[in-house]
Amino acid sequence: MGKWKIPPDGGHMEKPSGVYYQTMTMKEIGERLKKCDLIIIPVGSTENHGPNAPTGEDTFLVTRMAEQVALATGCTVAEPIWYGFHPYHHIGMPGTVPVKDEAFIDYLVSVIAGFWNTGFRKQILLNGHGQEFVIPVAIHKFAKIFQVPAIIINLNWYHAIQDKFKTKEEGGPYETHFIHADEVESSWSLALFPEFMHQEWAVDTEPKGFLPDGHVDKAGNLLHRPIAWYGHVGCGPIEVSAYPEGVVGKATLASADKAKEGVEALLDYLEKLVKDIMNRFPPGKLPPIEMMTQKNKEEVEAVLKGPLAEGGKSIYTIGSFW
Repeated sequence: MGKWKIPPDGGHMEKPSGVYYQTMTMKEIGERLKKCDLIIIPVGSTENHGPNAPTGEDTFLVTRMAEQVALATGCTVAEPIWYGFHPYHHIGMPGTVPVKDEAFIDYLVSVIAGFWNTGFRKQILLNGHGQEFVIPVAIHKFAKIFQVPAIIINLNWYHAIQDKFKTKEEGGPYETHFIHADEVESSWSLALFPEFMHQEWAVDTEPKGFLPDGHVDKAGNLLHRPIAWYGHVGCGPIEVSAYPEGVVGKATLASADKAKEGVEALLDYLEKLVKDIMNRFPPGKLPPIEMMTQKNKEEVEAVLKGPLAEGGKSIYTIGSFW
């Protein structure tokens, strides 16, 4: 406890702080790869989060997490995916910018392939939005198309520390369970980017469902109910009709102190994940070819060398993506 600075001193997207891939030159990236060839790709969204929180809330949550872990471990962070997949009940909500399902999946495949071709063969797609059931589709599509050794992980931040979302009745800090733009999410936002929050404008709404409570889960499936929050259409209302405020829950109850222990636990886990991957697979090392693909070994070895190495090729020479 106390290792991490909460809240942090702002973000790093435009700082030459050795965090973001897009702020580095190719010479700097080459040196980086020799020390740590793992990259965190924050996957967020642009979405209505009510009058008190920015539309980029989902994205800022995961970028602020990734930045701190990169500073602690030496891994690299990609500038985030700002526009995400959205489930049916989000469609039509002003302020929300949904991307067509197939376009989102193919976009992620392209991003994964581009970073792999550069040398970042270890990737963590750190998700901050309700699209956890779609990102694995993109990861597996990448694997099916290119069939190369890689470590590609989808981590949804709220799944890593599920015991940190308990209500006071359950021994936790919150009055209500995590839903959307509510007490929980606003508390995490206050802990990670308070400069973008306006709690004086916060509002509350009453969550609505068409079935008795207990069947359908809430955000992150943290209650472990029989039906996942994304496993239905019609068991609850669409947001634009039921929640024009953009909030589903009690945003006025939020405070940074409620989220602090959870944020620290999450950052501890992310740091451990990065270090465990790099300890098992130091720079340049990956699971063995013969255990990861049935492609011709020489063909795979050529793309592992990279497009600029003698005898090397780009990843795009062995996939059918284009």
